[in-house]
Amino acid sequence: MITSPAFSGKRYAVLGLARSGMSAAEALLASGAQVTAWDRRDTPREQLAGRADIADPLTIDLTGFDGIVLSPGVPLNTHPIADKARAAGVPIIGDIELFAQSRAALPAHKVIGITGTNGKSTTTALVHHLFAAAGVPVRMGGNIGLPILGEEPLPEGGVYVLELSSYQIDITQSLACEAAALTNITPDHLDRYDGFADYAFSKSRLFSMQGAGQFAVFGCNDPSTNAVHLAEASRRASGRVLCADMSHWREYQADWPSLQGPHNLQNAAIAASLALELGLTRSQVESGLASFAGLPHRMERLGERNGVLFVNDSKATNPASTAPALSAFPPNPNPRIHWICGGLPKADNLDECADAFGNIISAYTIGEAGAMFADLLGDHMQVEPCELLHEAVRRAIAAAQPGEVVLFSPACASFDQFRDYETRGNIFRSIVDELTGDRENGA
Repeated sequence: MITSPAFSGKRYAVLGLARSGMSAAEALLASGAQVTAWDRRDTPREQLAGRADIADPLTIDLTGFDGIVLSPGVPLNTHPIADKARAAGVPIIGDIELFAQSRAALPAHKVIGITGTNGKSTTTALVHHLFAAAGVPVRMGGNIGLPILGEEPLPEGGVYVLELSSYQIDITQSLACEAAALTNITPDHLDRYDGFADYAFSKSRLFSMQGAGQFAVFGCNDPSTNAVHLAEASRRASGRVLCADMSHWREYQADWPSLQGPHNLQNAAIAASLALELGLTRSQVESGLASFAGLPHRMERLGERNGVLFVNDSKATNPASTAPALSAFPPNPNPRIHWICGGLPKADNLDECADAFGNIISAYTIGEAGAMFADLLGDHMQVEPCELLHEAVRRAIAAAQPGEVVLFSPACASFDQFRDYETRGNIFRSIVDELTGDRENGA
């Protein structure tokens, strides 16, 4: 657990006791802070009973509190805590801000922050892998893995690699990363923002917290990301701000089995820039890129069954995230993708995927978006409306031939039929195992 004397004797209210909120409450208590904690659920409240004051911050006087620690899942734009905190003059912060404030008490280290609409999880995991493979002490946290405050501090010379969502950046004020990256910005989570411009501004704040001498790298392939790049380049010294140079790495991509496709070339170029900036050698980076195993549910290769490759891309929760997955398997020489898509839609179109429609043999649509996707895709490819995932996988397996790919890349959120994208991806994997096992046994 990461603790700090900076919190000793101070008063904090923690609202939302899921993973990051609970780890923040425990770290504050271990640091000698007075904590008031609240969650709608009984179990986490009971876990802190007797050590923290259990009360809803909306029902108490907040005068004199040093901060309200908000779970990223609490919508800052609609929850009444925002107005109450403002009236009391109390800052709303998150666990990442607590980590930033604790840095002075930690052994000498560096922090890498990575954000973006798509690709940030893969890039974060890849950067972590590059340092780990090179023998550098490293921790991964933020929006991926364990909450950072719940992890053990690194020894001197360590590197903390943080994936940061816009929600986390919104409640962070002082995280000055030695190196930071922005993969891309496309419309997403707009229910939490007053339009796309506000969402893009949220992402840009990770870089405005950096000093002029600190390093930033950008995937400059979309206008909004490039705008942040240009703004940061105007205030920093030469060489402190870069666009990821994909051409420099393209010839090596064939040696990276878990980093195929144009999107992963960008992810790799960004990760390499970050790693080289913080001291890894070119040889260490090349070796790490080749040995990276990938992330569960993000272009996760489940293996070949009867010559058919199965890929779990359940983490693709919007069309912009699915588009590069469809581009990762071009015709060879004929289209070879059996695309399973659908769920709870975030958009009323699939325009961002259209350039890759020629790579698709057939689409199998499921979930709430199923009928809409079938209408959108019907003029471009064969479509089989399926509604349920099991039926879609069954039909795809029946149709797929050796050399082809069954790609589950929903382009939708999971919440119409599944708890989250991890559950959805795990169920896809189980269905593939069940149905291909039957097929291989001659059933």
